[in-house]
Amino acid sequence: MSGIDRESGLAVWRQIEETLAEEIRSRRWEEGQKLPTEADLSRRFAVNRHTLRRAVSALVDRGLVRVEQGRGAFVRENVLEYLVGQRTRFTENVRRANRTGAGRLVSFKRLRASKEVATVLRLAVGTAVLQVETVGEVDGRPMSYGTNWFPAKRFPDFQEVYNATHSITRVMEHHGIPNYARAVTKVTARMPDVSEAELLGQPRNRPVLYVEAVNVDPDGVPVQFSHVRYAADRFQMVFETLADGAKYLEGL
Repeated sequence: MSGIDRESGLAVWRQIEETLAEEIRSRRWEEGQKLPTEADLSRRFAVNRHTLRRAVSALVDRGLVRVEQGRGAFVRENVLEYLVGQRTRFTENVRRANRTGAGRLVSFKRLRASKEVATVLRLAVGTAVLQVETVGEVDGRPMSYGTNWFPAKRFPDFQEVYNATHSITRVMEHHGIPNYARAVTKVTARMPDVSEAELLGQPRNRPVLYVEAVNVDPDGVPVQFSHVRYAADRFQMVFETLADGAKYLEGL
């Protein structure tokens, strides 16, 4: 049964739009899930592809669906508003959105600082640093993939604490740095490489937000240098340049 009432006076494409919208709201189709093909939906509703495409286009306009050329239509993810300010914390941003976050360790290495890492962390080239790769997940889905460098001398228990807590904030607290702050954030957009796309669970033809950041301790000494790739269509970054500056956009 198509569920379409051709005598109702409501355009057929509009009825299809409302039917699919209700199925998305009721979570018949999960975030990021691919909808049935045009051919399958056309058969289901007993309409031609032109009518079906008009309905899907309306869902795109409503922000419920995104279309990837050559791949099909997908339920749009619930975008996470991510506040970037002096106190930038992954877990706090996720909690603020009433969602569930978790960190996953991808790799942990102790190595000698390159010139770039040493310069940012204000160390001598060749000083021991920890290179930590993590994946940040929201509601069980990967959202970010980060490569982070820390001065090894300041974080002797890093791996043990992170394995127990899955939180860089808890690692900082354990090592006597409860109030580290964001010194600088630089954001660019680019296409992911193969490993980045795989870790983020997305195709390579979808861009990522590439974020370089430095966190410092209360004395202004750098304690973390990060390169983080965010799935661009799952995040909205909000930059807070004054304390409580986000309040100026409340209600928008």
